[in-house]
Amino acid sequence: MRRNRNAGRGIVGMLLGGLCLSLLAGCVGPKTTPPPEEVPGEREEYVIGIPDVLKIVVWRNPELSVEVPVRRDGKISVPLVDDVQAEGLTPEELKEVLTEALAEFVTAPDVTVVVQETNSHTVTVVGGVARSGQIALTRQMRVVEAIATMGGFSPFARKDRIKVIRANADGQNVEFDFNYGAYSRGKAPESNLLLQPGDTIIVPE
Repeated sequence: MRRNRNAGRGIVGMLLGGLCLSLLAGCVGPKTTPPPEEVPGEREEYVIGIPDVLKIVVWRNPELSVEVPVRRDGKISVPLVDDVQAEGLTPEELKEVLTEALAEFVTAPDVTVVVQETNSHTVTVVGGVARSGQIALTRQMRVVEAIATMGGFSPFARKDRIKVIRANADGQNVEFDFNYGAYSRGKAPESNLLLQPGDTIIVPE
């Protein structure tokens, strides 16, 4: 009788585990080969997001220079011009917007926009790692480094079935496989992806 109960519990556990993994992965499209990596010097410009922290400096006008967070509505508050849309713009684009807006109050304003905290560019690691959570992409990072940052694999991690989930330009999720064992043996080095903001790494258990 106990064997039947234990077997039943084992089946239920497997089903629940599969359900959790499905929920984490979300609606995932077909598996794809690793995407081509950016060429040094040709990388995309940084795009401001929520909740980055920006430093706005107006030369020779310290009263207009502020350090502000990008609010939930994607805007920042700047003296004289009040609320300005920042989310979705590069620092250079925001500089142009602020320069034009301040020109009504200041002669030839010289504006500098500095991203003090890149809080919007993160990746998420969940599943069979020491601790699940988000990592700020303050620099380039690959799958192995992200897992190491979260304390490495848990004892029951299925290292051969790691997934990287990424939203493409159409808003659909694509899935990339990463087999740590194969990678550590020198096979499939291209599978250790260069991560992008919004990526989710799932390590099954």
